[in-house]
Amino acid sequence: MLRSPFFYFIILLFLFSCKEKKTANPNTESIRKEALSLRNKGYENIQKQNFNTAFHEFNKSKILFETLNDSANIGYALIQLATIQQVNGDYYGSKETATEALAYYTEQNTYTSSINLILGIADKELSLYDDAIFYYKESIKEETDPVLKHDLMGNIATVYIFQQKYDKAITLMESILSTKLFNEKSNASSKARIQDNLGYAYFKKGLDGKGFYLMNKALQKRNEINDTYRTIESYLHLADYYSKKEIQKSDESALKAYNISTKLNSVDERLEALQILISNDNSTQKQKYVQKYFTLNDSIIKVRNNFKNKFAKIKYDAKKEKDENEKLRLEKAENQLALQKEKYFRIVLVIIFVFLVILIAILIRYYKNKNKATEFRASYETETRIAKKIHDELANDVYNVIAFTESQPLSKENTKENLLQKLDDIYSRVRGISKENNKIDTGANFTSSIKELLSTYNTTERNIIFTNLENINWEIVDDIKKVTISRILQELLVNMKKHSQANLVVVKFESDQNSILINYTDNGIGCEKNKIAKNGLQNMESRIQAVKGTVDFETEPSKGFRAKIVIPK
Repeated sequence: MLRSPFFYFIILLFLFSCKEKKTANPNTESIRKEALSLRNKGYENIQKQNFNTAFHEFNKSKILFETLNDSANIGYALIQLATIQQVNGDYYGSKETATEALAYYTEQNTYTSSINLILGIADKELSLYDDAIFYYKESIKEETDPVLKHDLMGNIATVYIFQQKYDKAITLMESILSTKLFNEKSNASSKARIQDNLGYAYFKKGLDGKGFYLMNKALQKRNEINDTYRTIESYLHLADYYSKKEIQKSDESALKAYNISTKLNSVDERLEALQILISNDNSTQKQKYVQKYFTLNDSIIKVRNNFKNKFAKIKYDAKKEKDENEKLRLEKAENQLALQKEKYFRIVLVIIFVFLVILIAILIRYYKNKNKATEFRASYETETRIAKKIHDELANDVYNVIAFTESQPLSKENTKENLLQKLDDIYSRVRGISKENNKIDTGANFTSSIKELLSTYNTTERNIIFTNLENINWEIVDDIKKVTISRILQELLVNMKKHSQANLVVVKFESDQNSILINYTDNGIGCEKNKIAKNGLQNMESRIQAVKGTVDFETEPSKGFRAKIVIPK
């Protein structure tokens, strides 16, 4: 089977005839004129098989059409570039270029049909048969010429033969031959092609007689119409047919295919013919054929690699030139804008700097005011609590003492003793309130002061237990947080004394890398969780929030009271 896409390439030359678009813009007329001239020269050089020159000219015209945003001509140039790459064996490059061309056509037409044909042929040559069939079918959808549609269907049938799907290939080709189009003399070449491939499919399926008849008939028709190039395909098919029956005739057919393909410079077919001659192993010249095969194969690989490299270099050089021209065009504008940009940049930097300074100042003031407000609120709440305590606990007692002195004769001994007892009790309460709010030692004796505080609430009826107090490195804790911890414990114990009726209190100190944890637990009567603030602990929460700490209460009626406090170091 012929693998060279040269035949399809010739068809493409007739399909693509891009009409010149006239423009009234004098600034672009010279560019358009040069681009069209290069496009026409490229077309002429393709016909002469000057592929390197044609590739360079089409690539140059594409770049010029890009400056004009002429999508039709850009797409046309890309199609020709892809075709040149395909003819010279650069199938991957051809697919890449054809895919790029698709982006320039928003509607299905002859151009998109040709692009899909290029993609189909490339995938067939790369043995990506399912992809090849997909693109052939897409090409058929977009093709308007009925003869070309049937030719494309013939391409699909050929791929089915490669896939050994002979029944599908036979069904498809028989349906093609049944159309009236192939009875016309102008379509004799296409009809012979379908007959030859149909005969080959029959032969591969095992219907040798029917297959030979159609292949032989196709060869006769090709000789009649002087379709010399296509006779290569016939001779190769017949050589394959005879290789299972008459080796001598197989060699004769293969030699005919080899000689014609040599004359027409069809290297792929020469290689296929040599493969048959070598596999037949029926000639004294086998060693000669083997040597020719390897020499030719090495040569074609080298030539195609050279083409690939040349095409890549042409694209690279053209892109480099385009980029350099674009760079030169932009340099002037960039130089003009450079000073202005620098000026604006400096202004922006100054604005940003001033903005940041103002923002930092605002944030510093905000946090200072916030901390002051928090401190003031904590101080106010402490003062309020002290005032309330003095009022609730001492004012009435003082008033009672005054009333007592006014109503009782102080000359009596027992009256004096009673008065002194009352005054001593008032003094003890004042001393307790003073002690609760006096200055806290945050130095080396901090743990001792905490112990003393906790011990104050330890009685014969109430047991205060504390653990791990001295295991914490208090030296790295700042004084404000030490004071906060002392006041928190004080308020917890005062609250316990007033409300909980607990006889056992456990205070556990813990420490991790970032925080100090205090777990407080008592076995008192507890309370509803939503009533905690009313029990005098709201001030404690304010203190904890002031040092960015957290507190979590757990309590229920008759189930004790727990508080988990976390103070950052």
